[in-house]
Amino acid sequence: MTRFPDIAPGQRIETLPTPIPVIDEAVMQANIERVQAYMRQHGIAFRPHIKTHKLASVARRQLEAGAVGINCQKISEARVFADAGFADILITYNIVGEGKLDALKALHADVPRLSVTADSAATIEGLANTFSAERPLTVLVECDTGGGRCGVQSPEDAVALAKTIFQAPGLAFGGLMTYPAPRSEERTEAFFAAAKGALDGAGIPCPVITNGGTPSLFSAHLVPTATEHRAGTYVYNDRAMMRAGHCTLEDCAMRILATVVSRPTPERAVIDAGSKALTSDLLGFEDHGLLPDLPEARITGLSEEHGVIDLGPHAGDRPAVGDRVSIVPNHTCVVTNLFDFMVFHRDGVVTRVEPILARGQVW
Repeated sequence: MTRFPDIAPGQRIETLPTPIPVIDEAVMQANIERVQAYMRQHGIAFRPHIKTHKLASVARRQLEAGAVGINCQKISEARVFADAGFADILITYNIVGEGKLDALKALHADVPRLSVTADSAATIEGLANTFSAERPLTVLVECDTGGGRCGVQSPEDAVALAKTIFQAPGLAFGGLMTYPAPRSEERTEAFFAAAKGALDGAGIPCPVITNGGTPSLFSAHLVPTATEHRAGTYVYNDRAMMRAGHCTLEDCAMRILATVVSRPTPERAVIDAGSKALTSDLLGFEDHGLLPDLPEARITGLSEEHGVIDLGPHAGDRPAVGDRVSIVPNHTCVVTNLFDFMVFHRDGVVTRVEPILARGQVW
């Protein structure tokens, strides 16, 4: 049985089976070029996070535009891109456990420039026991500059871990990394500047200081100590990025096409896109996606295969059974991982269909 329907270039997207995500080629390329131009203007190296698209073809476009390498989140994800020929990969995740360390060692043998992050002595010990001085692994210290997830809690802690990495024969200190809270540039800069100053005083080179996040994308220049920025969502954009002011509706390359399968009441429509197509991520919204053609209607609930639309506030024409709707997702990255393939189009005409190369690679 085929993993995806028979869809051919030249087909109109209105004829595609639903639910299905589609990517506007022109909008995606414009997003890539706009962000790279901003980074170039401010002299910041750019490293896109491939979690949004999980496709080698899109990552290659990002590199062709000027990106210095790619950012992955898990070993299995990085392995897919290593096998596709990518030579500069940063994994921004604490790698813990014998099986994962063995997989990381095998990956390191195949990737000319592989680096990882760590935020504890325990994680660093596991890495140091796995790698040797003959071919050391580059490790960056992850710093919590306000994001409240992983990361050391102070510049002093960052320097202490950097010294541990620097002294480990099987490791090479690669620098500092953070995923900051939105609008925290001043705090992030203060953390990085303090840590960099202390590293300089200790005689420890700090080649890379990598900041991150699409929400912080166009304020990257406000963290001048950082040498690099990472972002993923920008390549497609989504409703959350619209709310953050980083894009407009016209900059959202991904749409999820769905079909109305029921109209149980005048105020309710049910579509064939549920949590397996739209993701249950709310990201602070009260509903499950934006309906550009039904701006006052709301997707109020999801079950696995059904999405419920409240048409009550909508004053215009209401969709009938069999009509199609177009949805901008709250969080585009999760949608990619829900489907086996992605359909690309230009002006509504299919240009290509690609299996999602790193779908499900989450360990």
